[in-house]
Amino acid sequence: MNELTGKTALVTGSTSGIGRAVALELAAAGASVAVHGRSAAHAADVAALLGARHAGTFLADLADAAAVASFAREVEARLPEVSCVALVAGADVLTGPPAKWPFERKLEQLLAVDVVSTMRLARSLGRWMAGRAGGSIVTIGWDQAAGGMEGDSGELFAASKAAVMAFSKSLARSLAPAVRVNCVAPGWIKTSWGEGASEAWQQRAVRESMLGRWGTPEDISAAIRWLSGPDAAFITGQVLDVNGGFRRA
Repeated sequence: MNELTGKTALVTGSTSGIGRAVALELAAAGASVAVHGRSAAHAADVAALLGARHAGTFLADLADAAAVASFAREVEARLPEVSCVALVAGADVLTGPPAKWPFERKLEQLLAVDVVSTMRLARSLGRWMAGRAGGSIVTIGWDQAAGGMEGDSGELFAASKAAVMAFSKSLARSLAPAVRVNCVAPGWIKTSWGEGASEAWQQRAVRESMLGRWGTPEDISAAIRWLSGPDAAFITGQVLDVNGGFRRA
């Protein structure tokens, strides 16, 4: 089951939540994994878990356009080759102080991190990968982006994640056949927001899954592992819902 042995992977947002689970999953598949985050301490924790499969650490605030450009250049300079890129980093506007931000500020943060940085990194690294051995890029969408969800959060995430999903399909065309590009669209995943969600949201998440449970970061990481590996070699330009079979309750 070491299908990624000899490969190098880069996972953005890999110091916590889904990104951390993806980094560990790709390492379990045999890849050497480069860690990205904003906190050196948190990155060091993940690097320790990766052990010999740690391929390097990159610190960058993806809300800063200059930092994104520098990050891409640093990856290309420090890593001789990257075969798997998982662009998992996303702005958290649901927990902590950002939860109290006005709609407009949340929108700016989501567009900068989830949309603009994803597009810039995927384009830059994708063309760099295409000039070498090729590989796979996986982005993160949202399973309700197409159908929509009520409320501020629904409006914010539907707009930003729909943009990522559409972009991913277009980039797949641009980079084919050298680099495959796919998007994973999570449903209700129990990350930090889910852990503290109200009882009403707890019940809604379970009710809206045909499998009757919250998803986990490991559910997403397993999908990304598969899309990054040889078993998905004939799959590109796709959006894969990982949501336990979403249903409107």
